[in-house]
Amino acid sequence: MSMSGSKTSATSVLLSGGNPQIAKADGDQPVQAYIAAMPDWKQAVGRKLDTIIEREVPGVTKKVRWNSPFYGAGNDTFFVSFHCMTRYIKVTFFNGTDLMPMPKETSKSAGIRYFHIPEPGAFDEEQFADWIRQAGELPGIKI
Repeated sequence: MSMSGSKTSATSVLLSGGNPQIAKADGDQPVQAYIAAMPDWKQAVGRKLDTIIEREVPGVTKKVRWNSPFYGAGNDTFFVSFHCMTRYIKVTFFNGTDLMPMPKETSKSAGIRYFHIPEPGAFDEEQFADWIRQAGELPGIKI
């Protein structure tokens, strides 16, 4: 069943795959609006991802672009993002091929690796935190 166009609140709509439609904006507030609009089990995982990223990269910068939250190291470059898919959350590491061990899912784009978190949302938080620490030290991408 497609959730495209489904309302989640007075200000957000779920696009295909259940991804929240959130206006392009900078800062923590639009990222928190995105997380609050994530459907079902994905919302708790989004909160957990955000908490781990903030803990592992002090002073992390945030923005929403293309209906996804992006996290950066403060120099206008970004190292990780996530996006709701129908059956999982797709975490994108922009320099994922430089992480050890590399996240499992490959990309057609050079350097990018993905980490998928399927329902019910359990994942190796220690490994994710390690990837975030590593990614936060690598050069990010300009958004």
